[in-house]
Amino acid sequence: MVTAEARRTRREKPARARKAAAKGTTATGLGKGGEAFQKGLRALQQYIEREGQMPGRAVVERLPEGSEHRTGIWYANQKARRDRLDPARLTALLRLGIDWAR
Repeated sequence: MVTAEARRTRREKPARARKAAAKGTTATGLGKGGEAFQKGLRALQQYIEREGQMPGRAVVERLPEGSEHRTGIWYANQKARRDRLDPARLTALLRLGIDWAR
């Protein structure tokens, strides 16, 4: 026969260790996801220099280090989130000639 105390003991799970809080800024100074934003910005700049226009959603840009970046989707996401973007990110996009970043 199992006692009530034995049942409680079996159900108790060990406490999980808490993860350290994520840092709010990165080395780029552009906040959370700064490195990803910089990669997208480089890919967008490369595309604009080559094509002279903004990318469509299907554009995948190959970066010099050999990685691929889904630049078209990244660009559309930035545009959709423009009201929530950090001012530094909007300024970086504005420098590429993106009108909606004003």
